[in-house]
Amino acid sequence: MAETTADTADTVREAAVEAALGKLDLDAKARLLAGQDMWSLPALPEIGLASLVMSDGPVGVRGVRWTADDPSVALPSPTALAASWDPDLARRAGRLLAQEARRKGVHVLLAPTVNLHRTPLGGRHFEAYSEDPYLTGAIGTGYVQGVQDGGVGTTVKHFVGNDAETDRFTVDNRIAPRPLRELYLAPFEAIVRNARPWGIMTAYNRVNGTTMTEHRRLVNEVLRGEWGFDGYNVSDWMAARSTKGGIDGGLDVAMPGPRTVYGEALAAAVRAGEVEESAVDTAVRNVLRLAARVGALDGAPAVVTETPEAVDGDALARETARRGFVLVRNEGRALPLAAGATVALSGAAARDARVLGGGSAQVFPEHVVSPLDGLTAALPDGALSYAVGADPSDELAPAEQGFALRAVCRDAAGNVLGEGSLPNGQVQWIGDDLPAGVTHDDLASVEVVGTFTPRESGEHAFGTRGLGAYTLTVAGRTLFAGVQAMGPETDPFEAFFGSPVERGKVALTAGETVEVSLLHTLDKEFAAPLPAVMFSFVHLGPRRDPDELIAEAVAAARAADTAVVVVATTERVESEGFDRKDLALPGRQDDLVRAVAAANPNTVVVVNAGSPVEMPWREDVAAILLGWFPGQEGGAALADVLTGAEEPGGRLPTTWPVALADAPVTEVTPTDGELHYAEGLFIGYRAWDKAGAVPAYPFGHGLGYTTWSYESLVATPESATVTLTNTGGRTGREVVQIYLAPTEDRVERPARWLAGFASVEAAAGETVEVTIELPRRAFEIWDEERNGWTLVPGAYEVLAAHSLADARLTAALEI
Repeated sequence: MAETTADTADTVREAAVEAALGKLDLDAKARLLAGQDMWSLPALPEIGLASLVMSDGPVGVRGVRWTADDPSVALPSPTALAASWDPDLARRAGRLLAQEARRKGVHVLLAPTVNLHRTPLGGRHFEAYSEDPYLTGAIGTGYVQGVQDGGVGTTVKHFVGNDAETDRFTVDNRIAPRPLRELYLAPFEAIVRNARPWGIMTAYNRVNGTTMTEHRRLVNEVLRGEWGFDGYNVSDWMAARSTKGGIDGGLDVAMPGPRTVYGEALAAAVRAGEVEESAVDTAVRNVLRLAARVGALDGAPAVVTETPEAVDGDALARETARRGFVLVRNEGRALPLAAGATVALSGAAARDARVLGGGSAQVFPEHVVSPLDGLTAALPDGALSYAVGADPSDELAPAEQGFALRAVCRDAAGNVLGEGSLPNGQVQWIGDDLPAGVTHDDLASVEVVGTFTPRESGEHAFGTRGLGAYTLTVAGRTLFAGVQAMGPETDPFEAFFGSPVERGKVALTAGETVEVSLLHTLDKEFAAPLPAVMFSFVHLGPRRDPDELIAEAVAAARAADTAVVVVATTERVESEGFDRKDLALPGRQDDLVRAVAAANPNTVVVVNAGSPVEMPWREDVAAILLGWFPGQEGGAALADVLTGAEEPGGRLPTTWPVALADAPVTEVTPTDGELHYAEGLFIGYRAWDKAGAVPAYPFGHGLGYTTWSYESLVATPESATVTLTNTGGRTGREVVQIYLAPTEDRVERPARWLAGFASVEAAAGETVEVTIELPRRAFEIWDEERNGWTLVPGAYEVLAAHSLADARLTAALEI
């Protein structure tokens, strides 16, 4: 009955779409496809079409204005979500984000990002899930299902091959047919087939010579033709380059509006006979279908009429964080902390946590629980001490702790147009993010004004980041009045998140408040390629001798039962717009860990990074917990796990190298505009296996607070059934991983690959059984000669494993 009802609703929606399409003239159709501003499509009242609103949303829904006045729940980074290996948790996260989207008037989320961790140098990998296409597809499917359960559309991105940031606007990624199908297209295919997303975003880059916004072969023939995708296809922002190329290549919407390659240019191309109006109709039909699904088209029933039960955002953010934490080392059972233990906490990131990656995925949470906050709340009075120890950055960063700031917007005559609050010194207004009453046409200057109450006495450095003219004043002194010119940056995000410039120092006293001001005068010479105001007021506190800071942390560690050191990357290391140069932790953090570990053998290191970092001290510490970018409740979740109130639930979604030099695939820089994926099928653990190399921690690795005995494995071509027992002393969760390994391979394939997985939970001493589907695709390859999928018969080993490198049971299987 439910299927019949759904089919009927689909029929009604399609009829409403066709009726609406029939009422539109060419100019209205072309205008709809161009977008009306940064985040929305125009309303067409003549057909009962409301304006469709889009928003970035991998970890939280920012809405159409980037403002702290409308805070967003901030979930852990997508890599942390993938580390849970739990599509059901991803679905719950999606439902929360749909709830947030509805609250903010958003119809479509520009997420999830399902590009692969091809190399550990990818600067935006925190926003993607995994190096493995199967795991990526499974988590992405859960996310899409959850968001669309709530009646909000998704836009799966970036289709396809946007696996690094270097020259992302222009790079031509040369990918052979087999790896393109088996690796890079595979997550998109799984999500399209299993979750029916309502949108796809095509990437900036080219693939095999054709820019993705014009890639008729991959969009119209593969995505729509082979896979049956019936949603809308939107360009990445500013990616559309050609009117005819875009519409003929299957691009429905060119963003951001209103001045794009569509709109008036598209209508003119039709009238000139360069473009068929039927192609425009197809694109409009896809957009109207999206509108019908989200309830924005009169006469069309929304797909979801009763929204799911309300989700507690704080609770889910906390659960997701701890479920994604990966305990990669726990010698001598250093964790969980012993009852009544004293703890010496150190690391600047323990006090000022980094909970989000940089770039378009950023949101403003209402609150952030740092590791220091979380442990202070969880431990008895007197049990916790804190020392800075080492700061991950000696650069100025957006003014935050101790600052109370607002932005005052003025026109050319100096009249105030409006004001907006700022959670920190970073102004990041794109499109209509401007404060109420302010327009880009009238805006001539922005002044960041407010007060600063320092936490430490001494010389404080102040400066600017971004292009253009500035006047910087602190405590009545003008530190700078001048212009910052363009450097070597080629990406707007790189310029914005690039090097801050110190403009002067002022001696200040802890607790004594001073007034601060940064006046930024706008200049068309430095205008961004889209309507935007992007600059930062930056600050750096007094620099104490690094050796003294480390010595303080060492003294505290020596006096405590357990030392916990939090190390981190910064937004200058991991962000949208540029790739990483190395995997080293910035600053003196490695020195801090070594010194603390030498003083206290019971040292626990928490790694606050979105993707792999080198840990040269990894054999010298008792425990290592990978915390990713853990979202707003990260500190509370960390306290849950360190104290043993909860178990760390994560398994590695990407291989963790000892050092960058060991990683088999590291190339992210194009040569003559081309980046050749010369490694073919062998990325991630597939490449490590082929090279015969051993990483620091293998794909799928992660420890808990209990132990498991794998009792039996029964494998058929359709499934693997595993029986296992919790042999520890407490309830726990295990991720059962199934790998396939051909015993005598007649074609080139990896030594083994992930074919399925499932989470099980059991009480101490309890035995459980789980059956994991083995998809036919796991036994197939893309046959380049036949241009299709081909089953590879023969003998396989089926491995039931705790991780890639820890197979517990094997079974022979003949296909």
